[in-house]
Amino acid sequence: MTEEKKGRGAEKASGQQTDQTKIVWDDSNMRSAYSNATNVAGGREEIVLLFGMNQAWHAGQKEVKIQLSDRIVLSPFAAKRLSILLNKVLQDYEKRFGTLDIGGNQVPPQMLKQ
Repeated sequence: MTEEKKGRGAEKASGQQTDQTKIVWDDSNMRSAYSNATNVAGGREEIVLLFGMNQAWHAGQKEVKIQLSDRIVLSPFAAKRLSILLNKVLQDYEKRFGTLDIGGNQVPPQMLKQ
């Protein structure tokens, strides 16, 4: 991510002066990946997001293998900001398309054992 800061005296369209930082999102090195399985772990200094693919084809399997593909490590502060942004996006989504029902348990119990 690249940030550009406008100098003092930069003007808004209304003619007022502002000292706001302009954020420029640089996606030139970005890659996209699909994930249908996620997990989160954390400690005092970092929060770790794990993303992968659940390729189980049959219900009721005794063991399900998740092929992990990406690990994102965040500071707790960045994780909190991400949480707020995700909640806002999901609230907007549900207002537009209806409530997402992910089943009885919000998080499968086996995912909480770590």
